Amino acid sequence: MNHPNLIRTAGLAYVRDRRMIQTRSAGKSAFYMAGGKIDPGESPEQALHREIREELDATVIDARPLGVFECQAWGHPDGTSLEMTCFLADLSNEPTPTSEIAEIRYFTRDEYAAMDDVAPGSLMVFDRMKALDLID
Repeated sequence: MNHPNLIRTAGLAYVRDRRMIQTRSAGKSAFYMAGGKIDPGESPEQALHREIREELDATVIDARPLGVFECQAWGHPDGTSLEMTCFLADLSNEPTPTSEIAEIRYFTRDEYAAMDDVAPGSLMVFDRMKALDLID
């Protein structure tokens, strides 16, 4: 079913040195989970594989469901909701930003929370990852 005020995405929880990767798109100030919108007819895992190839020039290996995170969509004051299906996964190679990604950074939970612009969906994933003792 198509809900006009719902954005469905797939996100990657990729950890290196107990920090989780976040990406910043060109022209944006906030860092978000790597991944993106789920296309019609696509499963969340299919979207994850496609988006990570497009954004990070890498292949997802061993994707494991982390959970579905629901909140207000960042940057959408019109009441649009976000439904992000997030996966823990490894990558085939060192992630490299593509033309749509301006910057890749790794954060601890507290480093991310201290940023000026914090995407609520990403913060929910940071909280879960910290609770699971997968990140600092």
